[in-house]
Amino acid sequence: MFVVCGEALMDVFAAGDTPTGTALDARVGGSPFNVAVGLARLAQPVAFFGALSRGFLGERLMRALRDEGVDTASVAQVDAPTTLGLVGLDAQGVPSYAFYGEGGADRQLAIDALGLLPADIRAIHLGSYATVVEPIASTLRALVEREHARTLICYDPNIRLNVEPDLARWSDMLQWMLPRTDLLKISEEDLSLLLPDVSPQQFADSALAQGVHLIVVTRGGEGALAWTRSESVSAPAIAVQVIDTVGAGDTFQAALLTWLAEHDCLSIEAMGSMSASQLQAALKFAVDAAAITCSRRGADLPRRSELAR
Repeated sequence: MFVVCGEALMDVFAAGDTPTGTALDARVGGSPFNVAVGLARLAQPVAFFGALSRGFLGERLMRALRDEGVDTASVAQVDAPTTLGLVGLDAQGVPSYAFYGEGGADRQLAIDALGLLPADIRAIHLGSYATVVEPIASTLRALVEREHARTLICYDPNIRLNVEPDLARWSDMLQWMLPRTDLLKISEEDLSLLLPDVSPQQFADSALAQGVHLIVVTRGGEGALAWTRSESVSAPAIAVQVIDTVGAGDTFQAALLTWLAEHDCLSIEAMGSMSASQLQAALKFAVDAAAITCSRRGADLPRRSELAR
């Protein structure tokens, strides 16, 4: 089973003016939440490890997870409000976010919640701002420290400076994770924020030297790059009419993990020894999935039947 760790929140879109103000369209979201839903839609067994509010928005998030087939036994319910992420879109459909989440439920994952986790964990995915805000960040570090020697660890920084503006915290987390991560996916935008003078190739070389087995750099409309110790490949983006790019990176990660699981590559040994053709196929599958999400409003991730086998 996959375990996806981190925040779940409500993405709130402007839905037009009303006579007395503005209509808002609130949708379930959060990067790790999206990855968990994406894995479930792609027919992978997955549990979500995070904290949700006992309020009506938290209940809606819980219901959404259950409706999608995500295991919620590892979800902690807490007396704190649900974080809201206000989403603005530019002319190209690229989102910007304003988060209202100080003291929010998604941050309140205490270390004793580790006892909720299942025994049959095949791979752990974590990332986004849950890795740099407390107390959940300390809980996730404790989980990685406990599991990284025996469980596949997957990490996507997914930087949100409007939640944590101190780049040093994000950089510290990346450096701490590198020797504990097996699959690292990072966007070119995040890489340029953390290491502005380092090329993707230089970063990949450094990450591989520190123990990462598969590095993927996503490049938006330019596709994606991937490296193992013996191979490096690229895949172009798919041309689609973009509605917005909300959830595209999360879709990519869920699809990449699905491809690895379906092709018996979800282990350190198999992942590190993938051929160039296997890497190319994995990237194409993930890029195709992300393109589907970009063609729809919000983080509406594809189902397995929408992607070629």
